[in-house]
Amino acid sequence: MENLIEIKNLHARIDGKEILKGINLTVKPGEVHAIMGPNGSGKSTLSNVLVGHPAYTVTEGEIIYKGKDLLSLSPEDRSHEGIFLSFQYPVEISGVSMTNFMRAAINAKREYHGQPAMSAGDFLKMMREKRALVSLDSKLANRSVNEGFSGGEKKRNEIFQMAMLEPTFSILDETDSGLDIDALRIVADGVNKLKRADTSTLVITHYQRLLDYIKPDIVHVLYNGQIVKTAGPELALELEERGYDWIKNPQ
Repeated sequence: MENLIEIKNLHARIDGKEILKGINLTVKPGEVHAIMGPNGSGKSTLSNVLVGHPAYTVTEGEIIYKGKDLLSLSPEDRSHEGIFLSFQYPVEISGVSMTNFMRAAINAKREYHGQPAMSAGDFLKMMREKRALVSLDSKLANRSVNEGFSGGEKKRNEIFQMAMLEPTFSILDETDSGLDIDALRIVADGVNKLKRADTSTLVITHYQRLLDYIKPDIVHVLYNGQIVKTAGPELALELEERGYDWIKNPQ
């Protein structure tokens, strides 16, 4: 099976400080990978580098995505090529309704792939179907993006956007942060319903509890800018029980 994304010896810095110190990671289509690690280990830096955040500088290494050099693509083109990031802290965009925001995003992606704009009728039908996946209240679609949303609503809205854009590679950056158990279950259920044999997900989290709902195939531990351990789902349970200190001092 061909790899969907392959990260080789990735080094990255921000504000002159090296954060990623040689990341190697391969994800195949259909796989769910979880990355766990303590604060400051480089988890969010990795997600930001993957989507092309301009504050981060890649100093070494490469990322091959669907056979293309990902690092040569702009953030917009990475999105159009099927990379999606669910933010830990989704931003509010005043004056832009969710409906207009999503329609602009979808039609920009369609234009990139040489497809005609989606008709208003087809778009509204799609919105209704995808909203139901994550139990997103229809009233929220008429509001400005994330404005006045609770923490749980913002996270549901992120998964709704993911459902609309139908990405190939989704990155969930601590999506469980600040969610109560009911919101967590709804968000995870939406992610699971969107899983297909040709798509993959990278789940970045501190805690095992999200992985009770989104079952990973492979778990990695990121520590001090490097992946120091890789194993199956049982690794997440071990981390929950033992913390991260034993990774530093395995004896």
